[in-house]
Formats: sequence, structure tokens, C-alpha cells
Amino acid sequence: MSENNTPISKEQAAFLAALKKRKTAILLLQATLLVSFFLLWEIAAINNWIDPFIFSQPTAMLETAVKMIRDGSLFLHIRTTFLETVAGFLLGTLLGTLAAVLLWWNRFLSDVLEPYLVVLNSLPKTALAPIIIVWFGNNQRSIILVALLTSVVVTILSVLNGFLQVDEDRIKLIRIFGGTKKQVLTKVIFPANIPCILNALKINVGLSFVGVIVGEFLVAQNGLGFLITYSSQTFQMSAVLLSVIILALMAALMYSIISLLEKRFLKWQA
Repeated sequence: MSENNTPISKEQAAFLAALKKRKTAILLLQATLLVSFFLLWEIAAINNWIDPFIFSQPTAMLETAVKMIRDGSLFLHIRTTFLETVAGFLLGTLLGTLAAVLLWWNRFLSDVLEPYLVVLNSLPKTALAPIIIVWFGNNQRSIILVALLTSVVVTILSVLNGFLQVDEDRIKLIRIFGGTKKQVLTKVIFPANIPCILNALKINVGLSFVGVIVGEFLVAQNGLGFLITYSSQTFQMSAVLLSVIILALMAALMYSIISLLEKRFLKWQA
């Protein structure tokens, strides 16, 4: 029986069982690869196949994590980076989407600004970080602004492109029945581009982390970016690599949350 109590055939049941078995096999293989990587890393360090001082080793990173958890510094760095990333991520997505709506609404303005947006998108945003810090000061606001700049232009271009790709026949149908431009936006354009906006969210996760870490490299007194910079300067490679792993886990967590929202939306839409 399926979730809606509708009988399913033997072929369907066999297909679902095979699909579940495949997912389980993938998860097991992924876990095995991850454990094997860290195990091989530890063995290589113990046997001096690699220099533990330069490359560190998993047990050393674990010891560093335990020490930083006990003194409370690790949670401080994680919290700082997480809050800055979420702020830049949300602001970049929101402002980028609003700007895309404005440019869709006013095609003349869109045509005027298009070359500038292309140039800004091609420009490495991290190159603007020192300028932002000079303009806005050595503070957390500057870090959030750098994170915002790394994602906002990409959001504008991707969402605007999604708006412009909507089927013209659907727009014409609304207009034939006397629909206004606002109704076209709210009833056709925006609903059709929810997947596009969610995809922009996925992209912005990585971009926001890049912006925050670059900002923390330059001005922060807390955060994982600051920890990486300070630890590398004092040759504490265990703390550097621990910070990188934590960043990867944080990015994966945020990406997973957005993917879950996307799946729920698609399920609701179906």
C-alpha cells in the first residue's frame, strides 16, 4: 500500500525497493569514502608519509576542537561567521530579487543597466573588500556588506533571466482578460520562478561564505576567517584545517536546508 492507501503493483513495489536499496548503497559508500579519507590521513601522519606539522592530522584537529570547546572560543567563532553569513545571504537574495523585479518591470532601465551588471558580475567581488572596509570602517557591517556584494549581482542576473524566460502565451492570456502588469507579476512571473529563486539561494550559500571569510581575513577579531588567518600565521595548522572542515559542514547544512525547502515546494506544487 502507498501513502495514500492506493494499492500498488508488484512491479512498482520492486522498483521502490530497488530505489531505496540504491539510496542506502550511495549513503554507505559516501560514509565509507569519508571515513577512509580521514583514516588514511591519520595513518599517513603517524608513519610520516606526510609532515604532521604542515598537514596536521585528524586526532590533532580533534584535540584542538576539544580544547577550543572547553574555553568557549570555537562556538564564538562559529556563531560570528554563521550570523554574518546568514545576514549577507538573506540581504543579497532579497535585494537581488527586488532588483530583478524592478528591472523586469522597467525594461528600459534593464537595457540601460545590463552592461554594467555584466561587468560587475565578471569583477571579482573580493577585490572590492579592501575598498568597502575603507569606506565603511573596520567593523562587522563591512563584512556583511562584502558578503552581500558577492551574491547580489548573481541573484539579479539569474532571477531576471528566469523572469524573462516565462512563456509569453501565459502572459498574453492574463492581459487578454484585462490583467494588469502587477497581476502578471504576482500570478504568473513570480510563481513560475520560485524554483529559480531557490536555485539562486543555493548559489548564494557558497558566495556568502566566500564574502564573509574574505572580510574576516581583513578586519575581524572573531570568526572562522579570523581563526584561519591567525592560526596560519602562528603555524597552528590543526586549527586552520579544523576551521575549513567546520566551514564545509556549515555550508553543507545551509545547502541541505534550502534543498529541503525546494523539495517541499515541488511536492506541494505537484
